[in-house]
This record gives sequence, C-alpha cells and structure tokens, in this order.
Amino acid sequence: MSKLFTVILAILAVFFSHIVTCSGPKTDDTPAHIAIVISTLNNPWFVVLGESAKQRAEELGYEAAIFDSQNDNAKEADHFENIIAAGYKAILFNPTDADGSISNVEKAKKAGIPTFCMDREINSNTAAVTQILSDNYTGCVALGEYFVKKLNKKGRYVELLGLVGDNNTWNRSRGFHSVVDNYPDLKMVAQQSADFDRNKAMEVMESILQAHPDIDAVFCGNDAMAMGAYQAIAAAGKAQHVMVFGFDGARDVIDSIRDGKIVATGMQFPKIMARKTAEFADEYIRGRRDFEQKIPIAVELVTRENIKKYAAYGKAE
Repeated sequence: MSKLFTVILAILAVFFSHIVTCSGPKTDDTPAHIAIVISTLNNPWFVVLGESAKQRAEELGYEAAIFDSQNDNAKEADHFENIIAAGYKAILFNPTDADGSISNVEKAKKAGIPTFCMDREINSNTAAVTQILSDNYTGCVALGEYFVKKLNKKGRYVELLGLVGDNNTWNRSRGFHSVVDNYPDLKMVAQQSADFDRNKAMEVMESILQAHPDIDAVFCGNDAMAMGAYQAIAAAGKAQHVMVFGFDGARDVIDSIRDGKIVATGMQFPKIMARKTAEFADEYIRGRRDFEQKIPIAVELVTRENIKKYAAYGKAE
C-alpha cells in the first residue's frame, strides 16, 4: 500500500508541475516583468506603440512597465541601467538613436536580458534579438509618386526631416527622393529638421515661409510635423495653396485628410508592430531562438480617395 501511495504522489507531482509550466511565464506565482522603453511619449503615435505593447505583454501573462526616454539617449541609458538592476526578463525597445542606443542594448544582452526593437532600428545586427520595422523606404516611394501626381510634376517644395540620428528619417527621405528627384521641374527650396515634433515643425515652417512664401507643397517625415507645418501654413493664409504630406497614420492627420486639409500620409501599423514584438519576447523567454534580424511591416498610402478604409493607426474596422 505504501508503494502505491508513493507512486500516486509522484504522478500527482508531475501533473501539477506540468500545469504550472503551461500556465504562463511565472516564478513562485509571480509574473515575470517586461520593460517597454519608448523614445518619447510626447507624440501620440508612440503612446499607441507603447500601450499596445504593454497590453499584449499583459495578455500573455507578464507585468509590463513603460519607460519614456524623452528623445534623450542619456535618459534611455538610465532606464536600461534600472531595468537591468531590477532583473526584467525582456525589453521591448523603441530607440532614441540608431548608433547611440547600441551600447544600451549590448549592456542588457551582457546581463542576459534580450532586447526587441520596434519601429526604430539600431545599427547593429547582433545586439538585439530582432527588429520589427515599418518599410519606410517603400512607403515613401508610394508617397513620392502621389506627391508628383498631385503637383503635376512641377512646383517648389519643402522637406521637414525628423531626428537626424534616426534611420527612419533618412529611409523616408531617400524613398521620397528616389521618385521626386527624377522630375527637374520639382524644386526643393528648403530641407530642415524639426525632430519629429509638432511645435518645432510649426516654428520651422513659419521661418521657411518668410524666406520662401511661394511654395506649393511640404513633405514631412511624420504626421506630428505635418500638423505643425499645416498650422503655420494656415496661420499664414496659405492653406488653400500649399499641399501638406505626412507619414504615420496618426489620428489628427487621418481626420485632416478626411476634412481635405492634409493631402496624404503613409499608414504605419504601430499596434501590429507592438503586439508582434511582445509575442516574440514571450517566445524567446519560452525558448525560441530562430528570429530574423529585421522584419519589415508594409506601409500603405492613405489619401482622400481611400480614407474610408483607414482609421487612426491602422485599418478601419
């Protein structure tokens, strides 16, 4: 009888151990923690990115916390130090700088904490586990083609660039110019950074309009800058004469396209990127290691002609 009792206890122990193993990534009934480090929460698009990642991580059974780097690599570095000291299981990362952020990711890797980049990339193919990124170049090729069409292949225009240390800035600019530069009657009269910031874009645009009052269009590297540029153009009484193009798919610009104020944008899909990044972190924690280094997410052109198909930050439901 005692041997039978011992066998039964052993079977029960294996059974309950299996239940605990399959129930989620927990240790001593305490959920593992995932950190979400966002470049800036001063832009609603990044708020959606961060909150979507947090929501998906929590759905998968983790505790998740969002850290705001405020577009400051030093603050980002402090976040990584704190995350490493606290023993987080993974970092979902939206970098501040393609080069400057590499050391932070490498420190986390050395500490045994995997990092998964989303939306913005770092210039390393070994530091992060994977990088899930919008196909910025191709998206801006499509925007460039629409830009040429709307301007009828001629006119004077301005380009507002994002952060100069962010690869997204240059991928978008290169995609746009790969098309537009083929038309000699389209002349860029100014190109200036506004750091992906709405207020700075308004100030920069006000200054550019004083030097170039007769422009026909503005191509902006994100929607926050597009809204800032539009504010300056409208304040100058030129809203009916200057076309504004953005990139992101943010709520303000989607509404403005519908209202005929902004001409077009490139729809990124922050919710898809964020959720996929959280899922990859979960898979890594559970043992998967075969991740592609870079995973592109397609960008779609949004105009007044197809606006019914889209909502803020994605497709209309």
